[in-house]
Amino acid sequence: MTEIRIKDICAAIEAFAPAAYQESYDNSGLLVGNPNDPIDAALITLDVTEEVIDEAIRLKCGLIISHHPFIFGGMKRFNGKNVTERCVIKAIRNQIAVYAAHTNIDSVAGGVSGRMCDKLGLTNRSILSPLQNHLKKLVTFVPLAQAEQVRQALFQSGAGVIGNYDQCSYNLEGSGTFRGNDQTHPFVGSKGELHFEKEIRIETIFPKHIQNNVIHALLESHPYEEVAYDIYPLDNEFPTVGMGMIGELPEPVEEVEFLQKVKQAFECQVIRYTKPLKHPVKKVALCGGAGSSLLGTAIASGADVFITGDFKYHQFFDAEDRIMIADIGHFESEQFTKEVFSEILTKKFPKFALHLSGIKTNPVNYLI
Repeated sequence: MTEIRIKDICAAIEAFAPAAYQESYDNSGLLVGNPNDPIDAALITLDVTEEVIDEAIRLKCGLIISHHPFIFGGMKRFNGKNVTERCVIKAIRNQIAVYAAHTNIDSVAGGVSGRMCDKLGLTNRSILSPLQNHLKKLVTFVPLAQAEQVRQALFQSGAGVIGNYDQCSYNLEGSGTFRGNDQTHPFVGSKGELHFEKEIRIETIFPKHIQNNVIHALLESHPYEEVAYDIYPLDNEFPTVGMGMIGELPEPVEEVEFLQKVKQAFECQVIRYTKPLKHPVKKVALCGGAGSSLLGTAIASGADVFITGDFKYHQFFDAEDRIMIADIGHFESEQFTKEVFSEILTKKFPKFALHLSGIKTNPVNYLI
């Protein structure tokens, strides 16, 4: 059996939810540990606490995979004076690596909010607030005979994906000119002579975090000594990446009945919600964690209800009888993220030992 290293586990998660999708304030990634260390077992949790680290020690897990990063701001001392410092010290002392995938796994359709959709049986799903300014367009020019090999190399590098379609490109035939000096070794034509070549203009789209891979694929597959290409930033939304989700119930459900269903699905002790609008719920917007900033987007989407956590008192007024807010709690909305991690890694490493933490890390309690 091939030895599995920590970096292999990280790579599998980031193939599903690239680290480049995390928000600028976030701290996803390998927080403690050497990526080259071999690993036999991992513990999956929502939060890293001292109790969770004790659980990892007991289960002999050399890696903890967490949704929330336990190191968020800068740290200048490790004296054990707060819970974060104590967790870092305990993890290092016991040779336990800690990896977190936070807003990057929030941002993919099959991630945190997607799992919420699963629990409610929502269909016709789409991203509530698509990522902005993350797409680019490559334009290059290739001799007719080599156009297909260059296209396929670009597609294999990850370019050309638009929604549920891949290998997307635009191709236009034209004529290119060039003249090489005495230092050149032209693929076609002769040095020192102006050459006209029938070429295909290939255009394709790609997310900016794979730009190096795309350019490498272009240069490796292109026959020319000097490859002409342009890269343009796009204002297009990235429709398959972003925060929150929208979906539809198979059949409309009366509002209070729907809230009861949500309460059961997410094992909520309490749901805070705005007054019912006295019409059935069909279209549902949701966001795992603290999603109050997306309320306006949820209203604009035409959703009947917006499910998330961490609404403040005055923010409930912003519903303005245009949508029903259902605040189910931060932990409650994200608790099934552990299932997402487990499915990603079980598919990639079916014989790797994975444990779902049995520690309920929710710091909020309710007196019923």
